[in-house]
Amino acid sequence: MSIDRMHGGVAIVTGGGTGIGAAVVRQLAERGVRCVINYASSQEEAEALAAEIGNGSIAVQADIVQDAECRKLATIAVDHFGRIDFLVNNSGRTKFANHEDLDALDAEDFIDIYRLNTIAAFQMIRACAPAMKAGPMSAVVSVASVAGVFGMGSSVAYACSKGALITMTKSLARALAPLIRVNAVAPGYVGTGWFEKRLGAEGFARLNERIAASVPMAIATMAPDVAAPIVALLDPAMRSVTGEVTLVDAGGHLDVALTRRPGKEG
Repeated sequence: MSIDRMHGGVAIVTGGGTGIGAAVVRQLAERGVRCVINYASSQEEAEALAAEIGNGSIAVQADIVQDAECRKLATIAVDHFGRIDFLVNNSGRTKFANHEDLDALDAEDFIDIYRLNTIAAFQMIRACAPAMKAGPMSAVVSVASVAGVFGMGSSVAYACSKGALITMTKSLARALAPLIRVNAVAPGYVGTGWFEKRLGAEGFARLNERIAASVPMAIATMAPDVAAPIVALLDPAMRSVTGEVTLVDAGGHLDVALTRRPGKEG
């Protein structure tokens, strides 16, 4: 029987209490990985998740916009588990604004979104790098977006932040090789509880039907569908893969160039 090389490893997952982050934690736990489940405000969900998976994982509050909080997370992981093998930069935010309305965003909107979506990811990598360099299988995966690839999505500021995250992935993959691999995933629509809370069960179901009808794979991507390639990219078996951005949108990107004009949504 082969031994899973991820078993016994330690991961930090930012925004790990809900949505994509929670799905990542569950799938890592199935591989024998213990997690530091970071949350900013979702304490109840994060602590419940840690109890659910029951493998020694812990929930830790930290506002990763603050560099000191990133360093605190890394210190807690090392003090508690003795190592850091994997980092998943999942936390993010946006502001919804029509791309054609240039007055819908101001400088503070850009700065606020960029601080979490891009700078916080950099700070987390920097904080974890010393411990990760000591390990035999260290890898980072950041959650970007197809918005950062195609200049689309919820707002121009969001697209810019995710585009910067993609560029940073490539830069740091080069800088941290060969000790740490750095990759990213770029989801399109992801059906999470965020949508269900705002639309209700029926509205959420209708949205998923519309999304499924619009993409080649005829499915609405859910959080576990994004978590799977994240965990795959963390796997030491992917040792030759670094600096890559994997699109996870049920093939929606295949039609982007044909169906969208710059500044138009869908």
